[in-house]
Amino acid sequence: MSEKTKAALERLDGGFIYHFSAMASPCSVNMETTDAQLALHLGRAVEAEALRIEHKFSRYRVDSALSAINRSAGKPVRVDSETAALLDYATQCFAMSDGMFDISSGVLRKVWRFDGSDQIPAQSDIAVLLEQIGWQKAAWNNPKIALPDGMEIDFGGFGKEYAVDRAMMIATAQSDAALLINFGGDLRVSGPRRGGKRWSALIEQVDTDTHGRAVIELASGALTTSGDSRRFLFKDGVRYGHILNPRTGWPVRDAPRAVTVAAETCIEAGFLSTLAMLKGKGAEAFLRAESVPSWVVR
Repeated sequence: MSEKTKAALERLDGGFIYHFSAMASPCSVNMETTDAQLALHLGRAVEAEALRIEHKFSRYRVDSALSAINRSAGKPVRVDSETAALLDYATQCFAMSDGMFDISSGVLRKVWRFDGSDQIPAQSDIAVLLEQIGWQKAAWNNPKIALPDGMEIDFGGFGKEYAVDRAMMIATAQSDAALLINFGGDLRVSGPRRGGKRWSALIEQVDTDTHGRAVIELASGALTTSGDSRRFLFKDGVRYGHILNPRTGWPVRDAPRAVTVAAETCIEAGFLSTLAMLKGKGAEAFLRAESVPSWVVR
């Protein structure tokens, strides 16, 4: 094996873990197999799919499918079936959330920079961007989409979770080894470990200086966490988390510090954990109504 491969593939008791970086996150694949070549093959397959999705849907790459839509200046753009499916999903999320889960709200990043500082944007700057937000303003008629001039969309609200689900589908089609795929804390398992054992997932606590972690055991499905432990602003005794209300352009009031949700798929868990954050003080009531396993930290 090359030095690069040695750094990426690590032997564990009873298996291997493959490490790589994608979507600005540390990523890994835990595999219960004694076959090093199989582990390397599966790890590379997962990495390739993560990078494919990142390249295709990154708002930062000028050659991405998303950038082609965002620079269309109001002209209709024909999209492929994968992009269309994600736009349909975004439309469903927008409707189910009463407009709170909005893929056009990413433009607020131009004034909000959650770097732990006390730099709060001016209301006048936020107001300008609010004019560009509102998924209902887009003309989406599969397979063509037209955005009003100046509007942008991004899949940051579910892109990483979608990548986890896609990577798991590809890996399990090639092997029946027990797997845990983790992209920056969004994770999914293929099923129980050998002997029916559960996987142990470490969930970081919201106050990183305590180095505390909670352990959640998982035999199937996915787990995601939304929170403000790393992306926030703090001014005059007030902490501003990075989950923004697309209607006001400001951080959601009375939002939990963190919400963790377990669901069948990663994209479903991610939507529910984010929507719970968007519910603010109503997060717990929302999750109870959805009847999903969840953990809320205030």
